[in-house]
Amino acid sequence: MSLVLSIETSTGICSVAVTRDGECVLEKIDRTGPNHAERLGTFIDEAFSYMELRDLTPDCVAVSSGPGSYTGLRIGVSMAKGIAYGKDIPLISVPTLQLQTVAPLLYHDEIPEDALFCSMIDARRMEVYAEVYDRSLKVVRPCQPDIVDADTYKELLDKQPVYFLGEGSAKCKDVIAHPNAHFLDGIEPLARYMAPLAEMRLRKNQTEDVAYFVPFYLKDFVAGKPKKKV
Repeated sequence: MSLVLSIETSTGICSVAVTRDGECVLEKIDRTGPNHAERLGTFIDEAFSYMELRDLTPDCVAVSSGPGSYTGLRIGVSMAKGIAYGKDIPLISVPTLQLQTVAPLLYHDEIPEDALFCSMIDARRMEVYAEVYDRSLKVVRPCQPDIVDADTYKELLDKQPVYFLGEGSAKCKDVIAHPNAHFLDGIEPLARYMAPLAEMRLRKNQTEDVAYFVPFYLKDFVAGKPKKKV
């Protein structure tokens, strides 16, 4: 049996989940804005009350490692580190863009086998941070900042279908008109999606050093200049 306590605070959404053998048995979500410092402590107290009433102890604490906002990630990681140290359990980090991609794999059976997933977090204007995965969650293109125009992902789209997801994908709908471009609405990075990724990392002993782990904060946006059209 595996019991995972997961924390996700990389965006404006704050969420906490307890999963048992991959099944979410408790979930707390706040979408009212960047008030993670206030809500996260309450959610964690509720999660531990749930576990203590059932005589359960988490096997690890998982936390999103970014990219994401400095304040949100700092709050989530600080809480996760405190739990890992205080409970003497492993600390697992899960990339935000990867955990966000778990949702369509779980709930969209209609997506073809050769599809790619472009997971996005909004930066500003037409700027996003994006990472591209295949159906096995293998990284096809590492996370990088992109300035989105009609040709930003053309090389991928010319080869196979690409499904754009996450808060950054909304701004792409009116810009990317390629026939292989598809958009999945309502996909959010939530704590409950961490479970399969955290369990896999725990089995492989891919844990973080509580003293030295630092998440991937969104820095000042720096992207390459768009190529000039000939």
